[in-house]
Amino acid sequence: MSTKSAVCTLFEGHHHYGVAALVNSLHKQGFQGNIYAGYRGNSPSWLKSTPAVTPPVEWPGAQSFQVSEAIVLHCLPLQTDYHFTNFKPDFMLKLWEGVASDVNQFFYFDPDIVLIASWSFLIDWVNCGIAVCEDVNSPLAEFHPRRVAWRRYFSANSIHLRFRQAIYVNGGFIGVQDKSFLKIWQKIQEVMAPQIGGLNRSSLAGTPLNATDQGPLAPFSKTDQDALNAAIEAWHGEVSYVGKEAMAFEAGTNLMPHALGQPKPWQCSYLKRALTGTPPRLVDRAYWLSANNVLQSQPINKVRFKKVEIGVAAMIGRFYRRGTV
Repeated sequence: MSTKSAVCTLFEGHHHYGVAALVNSLHKQGFQGNIYAGYRGNSPSWLKSTPAVTPPVEWPGAQSFQVSEAIVLHCLPLQTDYHFTNFKPDFMLKLWEGVASDVNQFFYFDPDIVLIASWSFLIDWVNCGIAVCEDVNSPLAEFHPRRVAWRRYFSANSIHLRFRQAIYVNGGFIGVQDKSFLKIWQKIQEVMAPQIGGLNRSSLAGTPLNATDQGPLAPFSKTDQDALNAAIEAWHGEVSYVGKEAMAFEAGTNLMPHALGQPKPWQCSYLKRALTGTPPRLVDRAYWLSANNVLQSQPINKVRFKKVEIGVAAMIGRFYRRGTV
């Protein structure tokens, strides 16, 4: 059977700049196929110069765009009160059981990720099992209080977790070939929802978690990410982990630099950050290298300036950077 892949992401507000860079990076790395971008609010203004596909994909209010010869971007308005970080398995399942029913590999990327690995590697990777990347906060040992809390909570709801290994994965990327894993992740989140006060809540911007559900020792302080890690322990199939180097959280073979926290690369003043001891990251360079390509999301002069600014900031960072405690 031939491999047919699709990609999806979720965005709102200024994160549309990250979507453009993600799509450009996918094009650069050889992806061919459909990209589904679910969003709230307004669709990006930079799409006005991209040829529309008519009719668009079958989805209420959808707009489809011919990004390149081999890539079509579908912008899909969403009506949900879920925080988008908690909507990932639901979105993937709705697509896979609907407009993307013909694919046999599905990948989700957060819109603050830039792919720098070849697409052929990702196709091979997901053949090894559920493809996931280690988080910056990993590891969590077998009897870490959070893992024990997950076991207790879900066993009380007739879901039994089995420890695999101490790696704690990041929720910003997943590659799957078996949609039954997404159903487990979705179920885990639905069971988790009463504990955190509903899936409209998150540790990210939006409706905040209650004080008792925040902090590194609270079992669901990362909501979808904790649910993803619990789902991995409820899953009986293979899981293929790549370490912290994958998302450029540490040195090694970087695959998809991930811009955790704030500000995002498109918001940064790199010189100001350098003068406070914070040099540019790999993801900052990767973003500005991909901001414009088949999609033109930033003014050309701004891209040129940011590349120079990052170079100067990196030079400052060689001599002056914040110490660690």
